[in-house]
Amino acid sequence: MPYGILADIVVLIHLGFVIFVVLGAILVFRWRWIMWPHLPAVGWAVWIEVSGGICPLTPLENWLRIKAGKGTYPGDFVSAYLMPILYPDGLTPRIQYLLAMLVIVTNISIYGFIFYRRSINRRLLRKEKEKGR
Repeated sequence: MPYGILADIVVLIHLGFVIFVVLGAILVFRWRWIMWPHLPAVGWAVWIEVSGGICPLTPLENWLRIKAGKGTYPGDFVSAYLMPILYPDGLTPRIQYLLAMLVIVTNISIYGFIFYRRSINRRLLRKEKEKGR
């Protein structure tokens, strides 16, 4: 398989990971087990953003692009692919912190709603059982 195609596959996996981090908690509504891989993914993404680190997928993609004879991009996946869409001026530490906070707030909100709904359902089930006695 050509290196260029592999690099593109890595980009798709990277994008999928970013989407999973931001919106993966929604999948917990249907499949509760998703919470266990999702929470570490959120932790990793937040750590990468606030530490200014680079996800290991970025160097892998760049290596594959070099092997394919294509150019690489400076920085990380977010600054190369997502930031030009969201923030054309570029990625700054402040924006990275804001993105990390967005991920945290979004996921806390979704998980909070899930657990709130779950507690209401449990109370309703208890009331049903009490009426049935």
